[in-house]
Amino acid sequence: MNKLLEVRNMSVSIHTDGGVIQAVRGVSFDLREGETLAIVGESGSGKSITNKAIMGLLPVGGRIDSGEVILNGRDIAHCTEKQMREIRGAEISMIFQDPLTSLNPTMTVGKQISEMLLLHKPQMTKEQRYNRALELLDMVGIPNPKERCAQYPHQFSGGMRQRVMISIALACEPRILIADEPTTALDVTIQAQILDLMKALQKKTNTSIILVTHNLGVVSSVADRVLVMYGGRFAETGELDEVFYDMKHPYTQGLLNSIPNLQLQDQALYSIPGTPPDLINPPHGCPFAARCEHCMRVCQKFQPPEFTFSETHKASCWLYDERAKGGAQNG
Repeated sequence: MNKLLEVRNMSVSIHTDGGVIQAVRGVSFDLREGETLAIVGESGSGKSITNKAIMGLLPVGGRIDSGEVILNGRDIAHCTEKQMREIRGAEISMIFQDPLTSLNPTMTVGKQISEMLLLHKPQMTKEQRYNRALELLDMVGIPNPKERCAQYPHQFSGGMRQRVMISIALACEPRILIADEPTTALDVTIQAQILDLMKALQKKTNTSIILVTHNLGVVSSVADRVLVMYGGRFAETGELDEVFYDMKHPYTQGLLNSIPNLQLQDQALYSIPGTPPDLINPPHGCPFAARCEHCMRVCQKFQPPEFTFSETHKASCWLYDERAKGGAQNG
């Protein structure tokens, strides 16, 4: 498969009054044509900041310190805001976590979809933009698109607002769609509908998707590949089955063990002990060392290299060094 997006050794910092947050530290991954890549991890692991850096939407004080973001052969890591406006929406779009705060409450839904078309397809007439808005609302499963097109965001339910966000993101037929926790604020039934919708649209348009989430249940139902992040760094990556059934990193094991099991109702729900590291003063070694039951002295002093288990499966953990006695590869 062709690689549409390549992120190479990207580091992102956020300068605040309390210090410099090293939010992303040397992360690399790629996105292939027509696939869904899930980026998972606890809050504060660097998932959303990674994707906001790709989109050029970092918060005040945020910047890409090093690395490359190659989109269709072009490094967009240090593009100007004017250049990024031409890319956002046209080549790569983003669905945000909370559609109510992302949509403009003073504009009708139809006008917000048309605004995207006006920016990237100025050759379209007003009538063509209106018809395209109706087509998009119908495509994402919103009934009575003519009536809904004239309504405001507050007149839609949470699930319907998220569908509107998807329609705006797909308006200009981008090749890449970033979904940042798209189902967090929705109930389970609506979550399933939104995920089914995204899968159906991907099949129809061959759009590549980056799904940012902490919900491994969501990951198991939609992802082709998984990237696990912790403390702003890469922990493990692989095909879905490799990560779920042959996980290598202790952090990945902890995440999977934290999933509730209805067959074990008499047992306490497992949680990873400790708290995530302070990224203003990040640890010198493995960021997971302080919470890891397999921690060795080398883990506290040196960042582990990347170990390869297959062409697609890799993990960053000292347990797989040949010098680690009693390592995971032996037991």
